Amino acid sequence: MSIKKLFTSFIAFFIISVYFTQVIPSRTVLVKDSTIAQKTISLNNRYGNTYVNDIFKKNILLTLAYMDGRVRKNSDINWKKLGKPSRYKLTLQPGEVFAFHEYILPAYKDKHILTTNAHFSAYEGFLSDGYLIGDGVCHLASLIKWAAIDAGLPVVTPTNHNFAYIPEIPKEYGVSIYTMPDQPASSAQQNLYIENTFNKPIIFVFNYTNGNLSLTISKPD
Repeated sequence: MSIKKLFTSFIAFFIISVYFTQVIPSRTVLVKDSTIAQKTISLNNRYGNTYVNDIFKKNILLTLAYMDGRVRKNSDINWKKLGKPSRYKLTLQPGEVFAFHEYILPAYKDKHILTTNAHFSAYEGFLSDGYLIGDGVCHLASLIKWAAIDAGLPVVTPTNHNFAYIPEIPKEYGVSIYTMPDQPASSAQQNLYIENTFNKPIIFVFNYTNGNLSLTISKPD
């Protein structure tokens, strides 16, 4: 074989090899989330009295801060920072349960539980308007219940909030929240339970901006 033919064969082999061994770039598959519920309330409309409203508002924002880890103890609290816009995403996997606090009903003892990580006590920095420490957290729980039911999730709330009006939230979604460490059974009766019975993760996104708190619930398509 002549040198010319040998060279031509080599070039042909090289081109064929490159063609069949080229690397095909991988494609990233984007999973789109579909919104299945969305609710919004104004934190500037929690109570008719400005002073009391401010207590309610701060206790709601503090609960969200305990949820997302910005606050883990009283000394972490910076009210100015907590009053700034924030966004928090909570993912509830299939079979998991969200409970507003850790004192739960026996029916949920074998479930994986996610909570707000708070107990709404003065020790944790929650405020009082002169009536109860932690006033306002029931409004947050009621917002969550309202959105969760609209999303088709099973919701259990043993104690309603018929004893007091919650602005912007229909009465049937009112939830009573209270914790008493020395009375876990009673505390379990004043809790909120939401179970993910879907076969996909459920995503709760809390968004606080311009005085409004919105909760959007979505799931992957």
